[in-house]
This record gives sequence, structure tokens and C-alpha cells, in this order.
Amino acid sequence: MHTTPQQLSAIARRVRRQIVEMIGAAKSGHPGGSLSAVEIIVELFYDAMRIDPKNPAWADRDRFILSKGHAAPALYAVMADLGYPDAPPDQLNTLRKFGSVYQGHPDVRFMPSIDASTGSLGEGLSIGLGMALVARLDARPWRTYVMLGDGEIQEGQIWEAAMAASFHKVDNLVAIVDYNGIQLDGFVKDIMEIAPVAEKWRAFGWHTIEIDGHDWAAIHDALHEAENTKGRPTCIVAHTIKGKGVSFMENNPKFHGMAPTPAEMELALKELQ
Repeated sequence: MHTTPQQLSAIARRVRRQIVEMIGAAKSGHPGGSLSAVEIIVELFYDAMRIDPKNPAWADRDRFILSKGHAAPALYAVMADLGYPDAPPDQLNTLRKFGSVYQGHPDVRFMPSIDASTGSLGEGLSIGLGMALVARLDARPWRTYVMLGDGEIQEGQIWEAAMAASFHKVDNLVAIVDYNGIQLDGFVKDIMEIAPVAEKWRAFGWHTIEIDGHDWAAIHDALHEAENTKGRPTCIVAHTIKGKGVSFMENNPKFHGMAPTPAEMELALKELQ
């Protein structure tokens, strides 16, 4: 499908409001990293990926792995908006409640339309690599996209998968690093510096693109470039703002894993009108 930047912006605003409402209702969750990932997830699902929400088991659909599984509210809001059969819009505010399909991290046992259960950080790229190799071995056209957190790529398994993907020239695999600069305990640079990020991926043999992760044209062009890159996987290093769209959450480590109070939620929803 093709969606204009104006339409994408309206969708992103709607998704951000839903994220705040979901996490506020749950009184727990991860608003910062959910909000930073919105534009990328929206661009993928509404424009870039070959998917059919009415037929989520379509064999030749593109795959999406949310390796930073704590950003699940962003994925859930998008899937509900698109009409996936196991993503009921009227249940979004049951996030993290016992028995809800909207678990704290993506879980295929509750939502079979999700391509992989994630949340144990560091594993998503390995899962995505396996899926991409299956497509190549079976001569199928689908592509695999993996969204990684910047704190997550401190994990060693990420780099084992990166090395293997490059060695095997898996060009139907795209890693997207949500580089917002903040992780659970504070700023990434203070905990385990990962810079220079793009240079690291290039050194591992990946075609690497750096973009503003909130710029529609930049995201669109990077995904198009990735699709046209042959002989090696692509990494998109997306510079984003933690808590994007809510002034008091932006670049604030407190809101990595802290739900807004009712007063904060009201203020955030006003800003997102």
C-alpha cells in the first residue's frame, strides 16, 4: 500500500495517543522506547512491508521482529489500527492485565499474527536471520525486518548474528537500530558506550544507512535502498528521541519503564491532540 506523509503523521499521532493510554491504564510499561519507535513501525506496516492484515498467515508476507519487545504497545496499536484479527482495538487498554492478549512483551501464544515472541533482549536478530535464510532456501520473495534497541546491541548474540548474516550474504534481512540514546538504567553512553554505531555495522560487513528515525522521507528512502541492496544485509541506524511527542518524556530516562500518572497522562494526551 502507499500512504502519504500526511496520512502517516496522522496515524503516528493516533498511535502515540494509544500508547500513552495503554501504558497509563496498565500503570506499568515502557513509554519512552515505544514512542521513539512509532514512525519506523508505522512506515513499515502502512507503506513498506508486503502484508495483508486480513490474512496474517499469508505465506509470502514480509516478517517483522520487534527484538526490543518492551516497545510492544507501539506494535499493538498499529496492528489494532490495521485490523489484525487477534488485535482487538477495544481491548488495547487491557495491556499487561492477566489474561489479556496484549502481554507486556509480544507473545505468539496470545497473538498468532505476531511473527515471533520477543523481549529477552539480544535474540531478535538471530530469529530474523533464521527467517531470512528460510526465505532464501525456499526461493520465496519475502523480507525480514528486525527492530533493535540501542541498549540491546550491547548483547554479544547480536554481533554473532550480525557476523553470520554478513558471511552468508543474507540480503533479504534488514536490522533497524532505534538509536534513542537511553536504556533501562540511564544514558547508553554512561552504561556501555556503543558509538560509533554505524561504523561497527559496516565493519561487520553490513550495508549501513544513518537516518533521522522520525523523518518519513528518510525512513522510506532507507527501506527502499535496503530492498535494492544485493549481496549483503542492511542496517538502518535510526537516530530517534526517547519519548518522542510528549515534552516531559523526551530524552528523560525516567520514562524508559515508568508509566505516566493520571495527571501526566492527561497532559500527554493534550500535547498529542
